[in-house]
Amino acid sequence: MTHGYTTGTNQGPGSDPESTPAYGIPQQRQQEPELAPTPTKAKGGGGRDRYLDLLRSIALVRVVVYHLFGWAWLSVLFPSMGVMFALAGSLMARSLNRPSLGVIKGRLRRLLPPLWAFSAVVLVMMFGMGWNPLKDPDLGGTWWGAAKVLDYIVPVGAPPYPEHLGSESGLLESSWADQAAGPLWYLRAYLWFVIASPLLLWAFRRIPWATLLAPLALTAVVGTGLVTIPGETGNAVSDFAVYGGCWVLGFAHHEGVLKQVPRYLAVSGATLIMGFGLWWASGHLGPDGWDLNDIPLAQATWSFGIVVILLQYAPSWQTLPGRLARWDKLVTLSNNRAVTIYLWHNLLIMATVPIIDQLYNLPFMESDAATTFLDKADTFLMFLLIWPLIALAILAFGWIEDIAAKRRPRLWPNGVSGGGSRRRGA
Repeated sequence: MTHGYTTGTNQGPGSDPESTPAYGIPQQRQQEPELAPTPTKAKGGGGRDRYLDLLRSIALVRVVVYHLFGWAWLSVLFPSMGVMFALAGSLMARSLNRPSLGVIKGRLRRLLPPLWAFSAVVLVMMFGMGWNPLKDPDLGGTWWGAAKVLDYIVPVGAPPYPEHLGSESGLLESSWADQAAGPLWYLRAYLWFVIASPLLLWAFRRIPWATLLAPLALTAVVGTGLVTIPGETGNAVSDFAVYGGCWVLGFAHHEGVLKQVPRYLAVSGATLIMGFGLWWASGHLGPDGWDLNDIPLAQATWSFGIVVILLQYAPSWQTLPGRLARWDKLVTLSNNRAVTIYLWHNLLIMATVPIIDQLYNLPFMESDAATTFLDKADTFLMFLLIWPLIALAILAFGWIEDIAAKRRPRLWPNGVSGGGSRRRGA
């Protein structure tokens, strides 16, 4: 059964911030939570800062919902990537109280094993369906080009993949490899931010405001077409510029610099920056309208302002208060399995489609009315299916995050005894 989703033209995960390929899944480059989060201490003592954990969980859910429905307004409502890079920057600044080389090695140790598991599955699928990097014209048909496959092991660059693999009548739509590899852009950006953090933090502690605002200035140069850097190098520089301000805001949060700024002044300045972002976006709308992921300068300034406000008003929660407490287990689980959820969700969204297609074969669904209902409800059904599929991915692959963090493997670490007790440092 054909679902009628629009297939976009892929230009690689670093070229078009959010193309809209098959199944209505936008290839959102600007969507990724802080991977392999380390425990976030609450200001009032030991334990995790549950406010930051809650923000990370909201960002993860927003990632999945955006990739499923493709609603452009979500990029304005909650700029997940800006928030998550800021959280990552704060955690990195705290970790850099230890020797830098050891911190970087620890971050890589936490990040790479879950990536290797994902890459192994995707590469086996691609090779099994006939992809040969040595014969891929996009890679030049050379050993040097084929060596880019190593980016699936250490994501210093954009990993290659065929734009089309298989057939439209296959189990997965022919652009599935494009979809599966799409989220990997974030690992590249995260890796380079981690490597650059010792130097960035050194600069921030000496010239804080210049270091904080420099990425916005760089975005105004490379994110507006004023200066164009071709290829994946340009994409990497653009990513670094767009989210560099948020990463350094994480430094400012950890170092207490934000709290030194009067709240009225911080919020007023953030509002002005956000207003500029929306004004700029209004004159540079992309193919999806107000989707800020298509507008680098608007994304950078809007995300920057939102992050300032969220961190300026940040409470210090060792437990989730009031009605939020009912979400405690899911918040704990999503934080403990952030890498797994992020890596697998796009591929799992596509996996919902052949499952839904089986409904058309049921005897009581053969009428025209039933077929019409399924055609109209398929995206909603995908929304219902994606969560149990993510749960299965957590059970199947999530324990690798524990191994990477040198913890006892746990199948369902939601803070409940038997599913992984909530331990300090877990």
